[in-house]
Amino acid sequence: MGKYIIAGNWKMNKLPSETYDFVKEVVEATKGASCEVVCCTPYVCLAPAVEAAKGTHVKIGAENLHFEDKGAFTGEVSADMLADLGVQYVIIGHSERREYNNETDETVNLKAKKALSKGIIPIVCCGESLEQREAGITLDWIAIQIKKAFAGISAEDAAKVVVAYEPIWAIGTGKTASDDQAEEVCSGIRKILAGLYDEKTAAAITIQYGGSMNAGNCAGLLAKPNIDGGLIGGASLKAPDFATITKAAE
Repeated sequence: MGKYIIAGNWKMNKLPSETYDFVKEVVEATKGASCEVVCCTPYVCLAPAVEAAKGTHVKIGAENLHFEDKGAFTGEVSADMLADLGVQYVIIGHSERREYNNETDETVNLKAKKALSKGIIPIVCCGESLEQREAGITLDWIAIQIKKAFAGISAEDAAKVVVAYEPIWAIGTGKTASDDQAEEVCSGIRKILAGLYDEKTAAAITIQYGGSMNAGNCAGLLAKPNIDGGLIGGASLKAPDFATITKAAE
């Protein structure tokens, strides 16, 4: 399966003045981790985060980017800007951005392509609402998101992409998909990717679970064969909890 990656999504938390020391705390707490450790921070925290992580095993990611290189896009940040800072990962298509910022499957695809072209690894999010799960269309819905997100992306580039399965009903709610529910969907995602490409490419793609993964439930989720890591929200804001999750990934 894909490389194990535990990525923290800080969302709109932490101040720039807090960032350097906190990333240093994460570096120390996760020392010796056998998985990839990533902190995805708000734009204003990226520079101190990159500085704190320099020369360590921790990688820094952004929470979004624009699909154009430059131009009259007030408030946006380009892939070139992120790469120039030293950012190596970027979250794309998180459900909160889909809901609040009009992110679409089409813009997710454009952003993923742009990130790949600049050497930044995209973490592409997908997931269903509670209504969709109860209607029994979870994998039908996610298949559309995956197929549109990967449209026009070669197998070689696809193998670099990280897919984060985040059931919308479990994000920030304290609810978590059961180990078996999460595995069922992540296994389904891998089958969708195998259909788009081939089994070898699908096996190389890291599939994370997000949606209230924490220090208490991570071991069972990460033990599943098709879950290659996590996109961690609240638990990534506490270095000891985040470290517990990285250890579970071993």
